[in-house]
Amino acid sequence: MRRPSNVKRLMRLKLGRSALCALTLCALCSCAEMGGSSGAKAPPPEPEHKPESGPIAPLLDLMSALPKGDPARQAELFQSAKDAASLAPTTSNRLKYALALAIPGHSGSDPVAAQRQLSELLVRPETLLPDERLLALVELQEVDQRLVLQTENQRLRDEALHDSKDKLQAANRRLQAESDDNARLRKALDEAHAKLDAVTHIERSINDRGTSEPPHTP
Repeated sequence: MRRPSNVKRLMRLKLGRSALCALTLCALCSCAEMGGSSGAKAPPPEPEHKPESGPIAPLLDLMSALPKGDPARQAELFQSAKDAASLAPTTSNRLKYALALAIPGHSGSDPVAAQRQLSELLVRPETLLPDERLLALVELQEVDQRLVLQTENQRLRDEALHDSKDKLQAANRRLQAESDDNARLRKALDEAHAKLDAVTHIERSINDRGTSEPPHTP
């Protein structure tokens, strides 16, 4: 008659172990959640992808910084490029100086000199890297277009100045002609007044002579 009690005891033991396991699992889950919310650190942000600095990166930096700087900074950047091309005339340094000459908006800008230096560099394109050669070609085309526009603007200004001079000279000629006509008219009027005065004087003399002579008796 002890068997049922043993079975019951075994069942109670199994149930207790199951409940203990369940409680243990719940506790572990709660600890994991609390640890995840308080102790765990967020993964570090992925670093931003930066493009690799190619051979033309310093050139592009110069082309971007030179027009934006104040006059002192512009002079410093331009002089640095010029000195580098003079002291170490490598192809890259010469190209950098040519680009500094080509960039408008600063006191050292000289499109004519830039055109000459870029053309000299492109005479031997094999000495330039592909990116350098492409940059030099694009900048040379821009300089050529700028010089064409400057020449056309100068021609228009010269024509406008020439037209203004012609109009001014024509106006001066008309004014001089009118002044000469007025002078001739004044001279003719003065001569007419003189003649009228002379006639009036003669008539007055004749009248005075006629009244002063005694009447003639036969």
